[in-house]
Amino acid sequence: MAESVLRFPDVVMIGESMAECTAPGQYACRGICVVTTCTENVLRVAVRADEERVSYIRLRWNAGERIRGQVLGDTWERSYGDLGWRNLEPYRSHPWYVLLSSEKETVGYGVKVRPGAICSWQLDPQGVTLRLDVRSGGTGVRLCGRELQAADVVMGTWYGESDFDAACAFCRMMCTDPLLPERPVYGSNNWYYAYGRSSAEDILAEADYLRKLTEGLENRPYLVIDDGWQCGRYDEKGNYENFYNGGPWESNEKFGDMAALAAGIRSRNVIPGIWVRLLQDRNEALPEAWHLSHTGGLDPSVPGVLEYIAGVVRKIGSWGYGLLKHDFSTYDLMGRWGCEMEWRMTEDGWRFTDDTRTSAEIIRGLYETILCAAKDTGMLVLGCNTVGHLGAGLMHMHRTGDDTSGLMWERTLRFGVNTLAFRAPQHRAFFDIDADCIGISPKIDWKYNRLWGKLLAKSGTSLFYSLKPETLPEEEEEELRAMLRENAKPRAVAQPLDWKDTALPQTWLLEGEETSFSWYEPWGLRVGCASGSVWEMVWKEVSRDL
Repeated sequence: MAESVLRFPDVVMIGESMAECTAPGQYACRGICVVTTCTENVLRVAVRADEERVSYIRLRWNAGERIRGQVLGDTWERSYGDLGWRNLEPYRSHPWYVLLSSEKETVGYGVKVRPGAICSWQLDPQGVTLRLDVRSGGTGVRLCGRELQAADVVMGTWYGESDFDAACAFCRMMCTDPLLPERPVYGSNNWYYAYGRSSAEDILAEADYLRKLTEGLENRPYLVIDDGWQCGRYDEKGNYENFYNGGPWESNEKFGDMAALAAGIRSRNVIPGIWVRLLQDRNEALPEAWHLSHTGGLDPSVPGVLEYIAGVVRKIGSWGYGLLKHDFSTYDLMGRWGCEMEWRMTEDGWRFTDDTRTSAEIIRGLYETILCAAKDTGMLVLGCNTVGHLGAGLMHMHRTGDDTSGLMWERTLRFGVNTLAFRAPQHRAFFDIDADCIGISPKIDWKYNRLWGKLLAKSGTSLFYSLKPETLPEEEEEELRAMLRENAKPRAVAQPLDWKDTALPQTWLLEGEETSFSWYEPWGLRVGCASGSVWEMVWKEVSRDL
């Protein structure tokens, strides 16, 4: 029988000190009070303090009998090929939720989406621990007498069901109000064939090609213009800049009038989408005080910053774009990629301007601002490098994994297949998931991209391809056309059948049909070539091969 966390915890730690139980469900230490309230199927956790700063809270439930089984956790933002079922690792932090699978049952421990704290779980044979990071940036939050609703703890137990079905049900338990597109979202994205080197002429050629590939389909595709359209992307001589991809969010001379470009895409019966990095902006009119000290990114705890961001989003929407892909916000806030975060999202020492709100509250406020502004002009919102558990209900779609590739098959395999398999239960429970593109180029044999495309096409999740128009042989072009036709229809989410055995599942249930994929080259996979810093890898690829 799994240990219940829907009861008062046995131990509460405030910082590194054990709190005293002052009344049933109430714990205090040095002027800080943690209040736990049991309601039907939820344990509500609140924190109160006056002048004392609060950084970390730990809740511990001791097990009545030894905890056994395999565990599957989530990750802080995108995944990096690092998800999978594991043995109990007591030192491992599992962000947001964790599943425990044994011969008897599947158990989920988690918190409802959009909590007021950054939450993670630890499981060991003797008990379950929930860690709440309530810092404001890297410094303890000042609550100034208010009560912080830190988290709503939930738990589910399933008997006789597959672990996958249990995971899907648990995600629906954690999020009861997802924001979902009305129909499947699919199409093209120019990043993995252009890597920022593009123009309005290139985009219109891509729109012509996408129209040709999707002719006759009632559900129209999206063409997402990725990084490279903004004025800061090129220097005064028109040379491509590798090291800056932020604003100001006006077009460069290669793209010209962005409203005219959107109209040109729509005239081809394709819906235009666009990429932005909202927290990185060199607009000289912005006050220096609006920037964070440790990353230089804009500080969304400042009301003026949120007003500015809302204005940028509304402007882009007014140009006629139907999808906004906002990127990099977690890195621009926390100064780390998800694969570097381990048990905490950011280092100690820095703080937001408004340190009376937690990081979770500030991030949530940023997503709310973007969504509200996007709704004003009818845009769908796709979050990339965003925190899924804080964004569920505040974005229509979520890029669930790190970048795939148009140059390295191993990167697509590691970051695409892994995230699709282990975050598939979040699809249409939190948002629609986007496991990233099919990067089509001569650098990757079509026999491999065909496999990735076939899986995405019938996965129920979004399929976007990256391809220089009119460069595929006729037979391969027809296969891509068929993939888009498949993906344009609503489908049940793909189920990885061997996900307990491998980080790269090969056997999948696609709408009731068991399908196997042989991902590997004759010699297996090259070691290490898909690891490393995201941008270090990208720029090595670009400088070497484009």
